[in-house]
Parts: sequence; C-alpha cells; structure tokens
Amino acid sequence: MIAVMVVAALGVLGLLGAAHWYLWRRLVRDVSRPGGRYRRTGTVLAFLLPALMLLALVGGRAFPLAVERWFAWPGYLWTAVGIYLLLTLLAGEALRPLLHRLHRLRRRRTPAPAPATAAAPAPVTVPAAPAEPVAESAEPVVGPADPAEPAAEASRRLFVSRLVAGGAAAVAVGVVGNGAYGVLRGPRLKHVTVPLAKLPRAAHGYRIAVVSDIHLGPILGRSHTRRIVDTINAVQPDLITVVGDLVDGTVPELGPAARPLADLRAKDGAYFVTGNHEYFSGAAPWVEFVRELGVHPLENDRVELARFDLAGVNDIAGTAHGQGPDYAKALGDRDRSRAAVLMAHQPVTIHDSVHHGVDLQLSGHTHGGQLWPGNYVAELANPTVAGLERYGDTQLYVTRGAGAWGPPVRVGAPSDITVVTLASLQA
Repeated sequence: MIAVMVVAALGVLGLLGAAHWYLWRRLVRDVSRPGGRYRRTGTVLAFLLPALMLLALVGGRAFPLAVERWFAWPGYLWTAVGIYLLLTLLAGEALRPLLHRLHRLRRRRTPAPAPATAAAPAPVTVPAAPAEPVAESAEPVVGPADPAEPAAEASRRLFVSRLVAGGAAAVAVGVVGNGAYGVLRGPRLKHVTVPLAKLPRAAHGYRIAVVSDIHLGPILGRSHTRRIVDTINAVQPDLITVVGDLVDGTVPELGPAARPLADLRAKDGAYFVTGNHEYFSGAAPWVEFVRELGVHPLENDRVELARFDLAGVNDIAGTAHGQGPDYAKALGDRDRSRAAVLMAHQPVTIHDSVHHGVDLQLSGHTHGGQLWPGNYVAELANPTVAGLERYGDTQLYVTRGAGAWGPPVRVGAPSDITVVTLASLQA
C-alpha cells in the first residue's frame, strides 16, 4: 500500500514538473532574451509557484491555520491560474502555424524601402586594362545567402510566441479573476420547485433553504459565513438545511468563523449533516459545536415535522471512523404514507434513498465541478452533478454549494444557496 502511494505521489510530482516546464518554456524562454531580468525572474517563479501550490494543497494537515493562510492565497490562486494557462496555451499551439503564416505574408506584402538617390558623379575615364584569359575550369562564383532571412525568422518566432503567451495570460487572469470575484462576493439565490406526491395540501409552498459546501478555512472565514446567513434570513424560509462540508479545520481554529450560524432563523429551525471534510478534522467536535449554535445535527436520525419527515444521514466518509450512514436507523421505522426529505451530503447515496422510499434527497459535495472542465470529471463520479433529477420515485437535488474548496475560484459553476419550494399534487 505504501509503495502504491509513493508511486502515485511520484507520478503527480512528475506531471506537476512537466506542466511547469511547459509553462516556463512558453511563457519565459520563448518570449525573452537569455540573461535578461525577465528570464531570470520567470525561472525563479517556475520553481517557487509550484512549491507554494504543494504547500497549499497539503498545508491544512501539516501547519496551523495561521501559518497555512500565508501560502494558501498565492498557492491556490496559482493553481487556478496555472490550469487555465495550460488550457489556453495548448489551444494556442493550434494557432501557432496560422500566426506564423499570416506574419510571413504580411512581411512579403510590405514593400521594401526605395534606395536613397544621389547626384551622379562626373564620369571618369580609366584606361582599359589588357584582358586576362579566363580559365575554363574556374568554378562559378556564388553570392552569399541573404543575411536578413535568419534574423527575420527569429523575429517572427518571437512575435508569435509573445502574442500567444500574452493572449493566454490575459485569458487565464481574466477567467480566474472573475471566478474569484464570484466566490468572494458570496453565493446567489436559486429557486427550484419540487412536486411531491405524498405532500399534503397544507404544505403546498413550503420552502427549504439548502446550503452546502461552505468550506470555512484559510481563505473563507467569518465574513463569508455572515453573507450566507444574511442571504438565507432575507428570504425567510420555513426550514434551513446545512448539507455538509461546513469547514476545513478544527473547532478551535474555525469556531469563530462559524459562529454567525447561530443567527439563522426559520420557522421549523436549521439542521445539519456531516460532509466528508468534517471527518478530516474531527466530526464529533463540530457536531457538538453546531448544536451549541442552535443548528440541530441529524446523525442517522430524523425529525417528524408537521407535514413531512426530515431525515439526515452521516457522510460515507464517516464509515472509516465507525460513523457511516445508517439508513435503517434514520428511516427504517417511519410511516411511509408521509413524505420524506433526506439530507445526505454525497449524491452517490441516492440508490439507498430509493430503496428506503425517500421522496426527496438534498445533497451537495460536487460543487458543480467548480472549475470548468471539472464538471466532466465530476460526472464520472456522481449520478447528478448539479440540479434536480428523478431516480424512480425519488427525486435528487444537488446544490453547487456556497463556497469553494482549494482555489477560491469558480468557473462555469457559480455558487448558490437554493430555496426548494415543495409543491403538493393535491393543491
């Protein structure tokens, strides 16, 4: 097992090194003169930035939060910028031959400057010298090659390299900047209506605020929590569900950042289930802490509300700690004539929900892919990446989440808090 992990780690480091060598080649070597300041600075960054990236990715388990913050920002942001630099530079490889050809045609169409004219000198009479006999075996004299051609080719290559590199850098920085702004300004509200066959007429229009993947940590802190709480309270929901991955750290480190959750307000209260990230730093202390804040944990448990049952199961990551999901405990003895809404962090548990007669499962975990084209990767591991889908008699709703893991950036998968409005078929 250890050998496999070592081989995997070496493979990842190899890919990381190859990616940064390519970035250095296209962004530094190909666009600069040897020995210049830009070349020296770019070479140093080619070693420093991947080091910061690695520190950011592993720092949460190796350093205190106060230390982690110093390299989380540059390391995670470079991770996102590096991804889109790679994508845009690879796309630019297809454009290089076309740009070379266009540049060559442009130079050919540019007329050469006319030679300067001067007054003709007075003719000078020179006595003719006796003609020398020409040897028949003499080789023809060949003139030197045009010395301007190699220089023109080098200039053309430098121009195209700088054009592609500059375009790639502008696109990558623009995309990441816009994606970071979307995360830091806070999630936006999304509204979804879900009809439930067993929901009584009196519950028609019942509204559930669904928030997941807040990911408090070295970058997103108390102000992020406050924005989320204020957004939820502004719509005055009947019920609030916090569907896992609240934090990336311990209660002593991040408890103050989570404390605004105590201000959540809803007629039927706020409820919480664990996500996989809670188990990275200790789920039990977080369960007790959110309970103190007035958010009710559902650990393989349920509560019978006035019009339907609300249940919650632990995340499947808790299995390694003896705290995995237990559907029989949460749902086994309930009255199946009542509608059941289940909180489960990961969408992959939907088949267990179908088996136990759940009407609606609320999940998160996927972030909607977070960074395009990550949504295509997420589709390989999850039945639903974002939105509402039906599996038999059970409906699954997956929110993209309210925060971000790793880079505080989202591209093609904006963060959201969803207001799920339940509709009765009897209304």
